[in-house]
Amino acid sequence: MKLIRFARRARQRVTIVTAVLALAGLAGVSLQGSHAQASALRAPATARPGWTGGTRPVIVLVHGAWADASSWDRVASRLTSAGFTVYAPPDPLRGLSSDAAYLHDFLTQNAALAGQPVVLVGHSYGGAVITNAAVGDPEVKALVYVDAFIPGQGQTVAGLLSTVPGSCIGGNPTTTFNPVGYPGAPAGSADLYLQPDEFPGCFASGLPAPVAADLAATQRPLAAVAVKEPSGPPAWASIPSWAVIGTADKVIPPAELLAMATHAGARVTDVSAGHLSLITVPNTVAAVIEQAAAATS
Repeated sequence: MKLIRFARRARQRVTIVTAVLALAGLAGVSLQGSHAQASALRAPATARPGWTGGTRPVIVLVHGAWADASSWDRVASRLTSAGFTVYAPPDPLRGLSSDAAYLHDFLTQNAALAGQPVVLVGHSYGGAVITNAAVGDPEVKALVYVDAFIPGQGQTVAGLLSTVPGSCIGGNPTTTFNPVGYPGAPAGSADLYLQPDEFPGCFASGLPAPVAADLAATQRPLAAVAVKEPSGPPAWASIPSWAVIGTADKVIPPAELLAMATHAGARVTDVSAGHLSLITVPNTVAAVIEQAAAATS
């Protein structure tokens, strides 16, 4: 298939976006059988636990699609005020394997992190990225998933998203996404932006309208190829994990968030929030990260 130019007629755009989402595998795949059989470890978020000794880990925050590192500002502020060193590197959003490789290099080739324990935190698509990036890095001591995908080996973001019905981005792709081509895009791929009309009530549900509008204007798109790429061996198989689940999440249905967290054996904290709990309830999200950090000492 030749690289498609998306700046042409509206009729072509409708055909293209449908094809892109079909290529991405939004028809879905089933979860592994053990996914639904395990039991979740539920842990209420508490106030800052305080530090009891040992080396305080560095916190690395990874954003997801349709966001950037600034989405972590409120959480990062609380963590730095508690004495943690925090990094929020960019997620390229170009493909799961390449995004994970980028983060892995950030973790393993960064002199500022050399020899320091790390708590790795991912939001939304960033959860899939940290699941792959932490593999082979002995300094990553804990994983925290915030309203995030937690794939098992061979699973895709698209397949996980379609396992439980109800996602606000799982409907008509022609009204949900605005596809835009980019240089060097694989055949049939494009950057997928969320439509401005869809963004506030879907991705940014629970936020004031002006804040949602600002986030929509500054959103960073996800390449369509990223959602169909199978995940590799999961880091959570050997690294303790925690999960924050927004009970009003409209992007990833809460039942699916819980199923993924259960499959990974994560300690679960429920919050009354939408998909952006890192913005709407940053104190709780920071408290869970601090719990994970305390467990590394």
